[in-house]
Amino acid sequence: MFPIAMAVSDQLGVDFMPFVIAVTIAASASFMTALGYQTNLMVMGPGGYRMHDYLKLGVPLSLIVGLVSVTLIPLIWHF
Repeated sequence: MFPIAMAVSDQLGVDFMPFVIAVTIAASASFMTALGYQTNLMVMGPGGYRMHDYLKLGVPLSLIVGLVSVTLIPLIWHF
């Protein structure tokens, strides 16, 4: 996704940093499945979690992270 973000910022003629930060945050926000991140997978068995548990909590958390990111990224890293 990084090359696409760079190409979009270049074509729009704006600073690339907000796009890079958005890609970085999106890549680290894997809350909806146990397979999204190794720590999620490591605690699944010992914690007795099911895939539905990750989805139930991961969807709202992903929405919160997305909304906060879309709001704060342009305020901190200007185009």
